[in-house]
Amino acid sequence: MAARAAVLRSREAPFRIEDVTLAGPGPGEALIQVAGTGFCHTDLLPRTDRLGIALPLIAGHEGAGTVLATGPGVHDVSPGSHVVMSFDSCGGCRACLAARPAGCATFFPRNLSGRRPDGTGAARDAAGGEVSASWFGQSSFATHAVVPVRALVPVPATLPLDLLGPLGCGFQTGAGAIVNSLGVRAGSSVVVAGAGAVGLAAVMAARAVGATAVIAVDIVPLRRKLAEELGATHTLDGRSDTLTEEILEITGGADHAVDTTGLPPLITSLVRGLHSEGSCGLVGVQQGDLTVDPLLLASGRTLKGIIEGDAVPRLFVPRLIDLWQQGMFPFDRLIRRYPLDEIDRAEQDVAGGEVVKAVLIPS
Repeated sequence: MAARAAVLRSREAPFRIEDVTLAGPGPGEALIQVAGTGFCHTDLLPRTDRLGIALPLIAGHEGAGTVLATGPGVHDVSPGSHVVMSFDSCGGCRACLAARPAGCATFFPRNLSGRRPDGTGAARDAAGGEVSASWFGQSSFATHAVVPVRALVPVPATLPLDLLGPLGCGFQTGAGAIVNSLGVRAGSSVVVAGAGAVGLAAVMAARAVGATAVIAVDIVPLRRKLAEELGATHTLDGRSDTLTEEILEITGGADHAVDTTGLPPLITSLVRGLHSEGSCGLVGVQQGDLTVDPLLLASGRTLKGIIEGDAVPRLFVPRLIDLWQQGMFPFDRLIRRYPLDEIDRAEQDVAGGEVVKAVLIPS
């Protein structure tokens, strides 16, 4: 299948829009015409060498689009189906069988290598060279993608398809951290560190489930203001030397905290701001070693790593859409569209914090 894609060939160089040829769809896969794809901070990981991600690579893992064709053994979507693309999982390990696909035993090689489970790249460039085209099972910075059907979430054809892709990862992760991972209940107090796409999704979800104190922490005043507009009852400056004391003054000890920054000093402040049986969820890659006073944990506090909001996408994405349609999860306010050809500008705007969620539209 011929496609145009944004290919990353160097960790330092811009993306290059190229013609590529996609393999498949094979058994259990579908060919998707991409309507829009979110640019997530995770799409910046291939610019580092910490995970050994193979270049050249087509990134993109927050796609939505229309099914064009299906491979053998596919019965739950068909040509013409509108779908959100989420992460890949094996479907057969202990975690998958327990409806915890984000804990899949093969999550990292399936989603963060850029390769198919068999190690192949899944695409060829104009010169016949192999291109990694299975980033999170989709590599959707492209006009087309070949995706495992278990990663697809069917959605109604009446919805604005180009906006829905970020529900499959970033917004799912933030909201899922609140709803699934931490089990926030009505009347709870929640602190969210980092008012980017994931953090703001957590803020919106916390208000949607009835949390009465929702504290957003960020160093950017405009982000704090946006958090207030989306449901935060309080906002705090992440650079404050008295952050823990401010959290304690508002909550008396928070029930829950979610960190999206990966900054160990900030995480420590959040843990100290919990009550004795509070929980803190950690989203994203930690930026250094985390040291926590063992007495804080001995008294009952909990630290929990969170991947993809512990969500089952086919159940959770429709739930988010329902909340959005009820006006309780206005994720569309965070989105700015860019043509796929302007991916480098979108990357700069996301990395610089100018835009909360860029969505790339293939031409």
